[in-house]
Amino acid sequence: MFTFLCQCLWERRSKLNKQEKAVIITDLKDRFSKAKAVVLTDYKGMTVAELTQLRILLKKSSLDYGIVKNTLAKIAAQDTKVSVAGEHFKGPVGIAIGYDDPVLVVKKVLEFAKGNDKLQVKGAVVEGKFCEPKEVREIASLPSREVLLSMLAGAFQAPASKMAAALAASVTSFAYAVEALNNKKNNS
Repeated sequence: MFTFLCQCLWERRSKLNKQEKAVIITDLKDRFSKAKAVVLTDYKGMTVAELTQLRILLKKSSLDYGIVKNTLAKIAAQDTKVSVAGEHFKGPVGIAIGYDDPVLVVKKVLEFAKGNDKLQVKGAVVEGKFCEPKEVREIASLPSREVLLSMLAGAFQAPASKMAAALAASVTSFAYAVEALNNKKNNS
C-alpha cells in the first residue's frame, strides 16, 4: 500500500483531501512504528526510472521506499521512534524503511547511492536514534546481523572449548601419572 500511496502522490502532485491524508498518515505511522531503521534521502535530480530502480532494489530485500509530503511524514512520525528526525523533513525527502535488520536498509541505500550520485543520504533513524550521514556510512560498514551473531556464538564457544581441552589434558596427564605409578609398583 505504501508504494501505491507514494505513486499516487507522485503522479497527482495536487492537493489531497482530508480522507486521503488520513489514510497516508495512518499507513506511514504504522510503518514507522514497525521500523528498525528509516533512511532519509534527497532524491532531487533523479528520474522516475532511477527511483523505480531504487524501489526494486529495496523491494528485493523486503524494504520500502517512498516519497511522501513532509508535513504528512512529520505528523506520522509523532509518537514513534522516527520523531527524532522531524526537523530533517525539509525539501525533497525520500524515505527508505527497514523492518528486520537495521543495517540492511542503510547498506542497500548506500549501495544504490554509489552508482547514482544524485541520491544523497540526509540521515537515518536507527533503533530510535538519529544518525548524521557520516554515522550512516559507519553503520553500513558493520557486518550483517547474522555475521555478528555467529561472531558472538564463536566468542562464547571459544572459552568452553579451551576449558574442555584443559580438562581433557588434566585427565590425560593424571591417567599417565597413575599408569606410570602402577608400572613402577609392578617393576619393583
